[in-house]
Amino acid sequence: MPRTAETASFKFNHTMLRVKDPKVSLQFYTEVLGMELLSEKPFSDFTLYFLAFNHDGRELTAEEKEHSRFSREGVLELTHNHGTESDPNFAGYASGNADPGRGFGHIAITVEDVDKACERFETLGVAFKKRPTDGKMRHIAFILDPDGYWIEIVPGRLTL
Repeated sequence: MPRTAETASFKFNHTMLRVKDPKVSLQFYTEVLGMELLSEKPFSDFTLYFLAFNHDGRELTAEEKEHSRFSREGVLELTHNHGTESDPNFAGYASGNADPGRGFGHIAITVEDVDKACERFETLGVAFKKRPTDGKMRHIAFILDPDGYWIEIVPGRLTL
């Protein structure tokens, strides 16, 4: 069905995940997955971190990153509620994949070569939920971020 004039400008902008420790999560998403921090928005009780992949072929200025935050697609917002990183009683957030109440499942990252990406994740000590050699779908993998959220690793060209 073609898009209507009313929805022609709509884009999927971002998904938000709550994180226990922003330092650990930011390191994972920037150094392990290669995302770039677009902006950080501190508030009294929480801080928002917006990340995305830079496919512009050049380094973006801080102003360009900030201005692109709501005009691009595929942005990840990490929300840190202050104090969780140092609270010994904090049990973490539900990933959406545990019973009861399964809901949110995962985010997905496209890579050129799933096996090569997984070899790199292995050397970096990333936890796996599913390796490409596991199960019936041998062309994908699932890794876990520091808070236990599932990240599906899929090839850039995949037919189901």
